Amino acid sequence: MTTTRTRYLIRPLPAPLLAGVRRSGLDAAGQPVERRRAEGGEPLRCCLRDATPGEPLLLFGYAPPIPPGPYRELGPVFAHDADCPGPAAPGGYPADWRGRPQVLRAYDGAGRIVGGRQHDGDDPEAVLAELLADPVVAQLHSRNVVYGCFMFAVVRA
Repeated sequence: MTTTRTRYLIRPLPAPLLAGVRRSGLDAAGQPVERRRAEGGEPLRCCLRDATPGEPLLLFGYAPPIPPGPYRELGPVFAHDADCPGPAAPGGYPADWRGRPQVLRAYDGAGRIVGGRQHDGDDPEAVLAELLADPVVAQLHSRNVVYGCFMFAVVRA
């Protein structure tokens, strides 16, 4: 996605990581994944949309992509139980999540939090560009406001 000054990409969970989780049945902590049917509305980190009722899902622990250190967390995420085509608009802000309040955490190259901001979801591109304008910021993580769960990563293009 392009703004007037900053080019960036929205990244879902990496396909190779998802394939490994599906194959092994284990999450980032070595714990068994939970297989379940969607109630509807679960945020899918593989295709960056909300689940529809009845879809087969995995719920598992995921460690977002930052170097090991005190700011690296392990938290719950939902993904399809089988391969999916990924986001409808690869690299762009998820259409299903536009208008949804989110927290953006900014990380430096060492994986330390160097800023962040809550936004209402109405103009997420402006907030992403603003945070990425700081040259110290290596990546952003979007997080659910209520639960704090990782939603997706944002990196410079």
